[in-house]
Amino acid sequence: MKLRALFLIWLGFLASTFAAPVPLAPTVQSWLAAQTRLQTWSADLIQTRRLLSLTEPLTATGHVWFATPDRFRWELGRPASTIAVCTGTNLMVIYPRLKRAESLPLGGNRTGPWQSALDLLEAGFPRSATELRSRYHLLSQTVTNGTGILQLEPAAADMRRMVRRVEIDFDLQDHSLRATELEFSDGSVMRNDFFHVVLNPQLNDSTFAPPIGPDYTIVKPMGQ
Repeated sequence: MKLRALFLIWLGFLASTFAAPVPLAPTVQSWLAAQTRLQTWSADLIQTRRLLSLTEPLTATGHVWFATPDRFRWELGRPASTIAVCTGTNLMVIYPRLKRAESLPLGGNRTGPWQSALDLLEAGFPRSATELRSRYHLLSQTVTNGTGILQLEPAAADMRRMVRRVEIDFDLQDHSLRATELEFSDGSVMRNDFFHVVLNPQLNDSTFAPPIGPDYTIVKPMGQ
């Protein structure tokens, strides 16, 4: 009996290990198909941060630009107090008020925590179901008031230590990105709600090369 019980337990383990992934809903498949037609994207945003140490959330306005496959620019504040720019080979975070910039060359092998962080910044623009599943585990997929909502868990172990959950909200009609939300391991939440969305705007290379004056201090993150 003990051998039979162990055998059944082992079969159950194998079944759970090799179980087929949850199928993607038709709404999610349509959204992913629409992403292949997206080349550039821009939007205004409201960022809301909920911290356990504060009773009221922190909010900031800004703007974001994205160009496939991996160029983006995020600005928070008006005038911008923080600018994050990725060119695919370099990630730079600029603090205009402090006259300071942090630069990280990415090279051809974007791995480890920085790759995971970039994956989160690019979370709203997966190009296929394969890409989505390679980066995230699907927790749930629902529809509310014309919005598709994906709840995801980062696939990378180092990222899961930082981020518990990723949410992507998209419009069911035009398939545009409406919001992203990150729940961190300390219980804090950061949500970006997008509006005034423009699909495939014409973006110049200068969009991803903001000017940095000679009076700026440029540093590399520790450990680089």
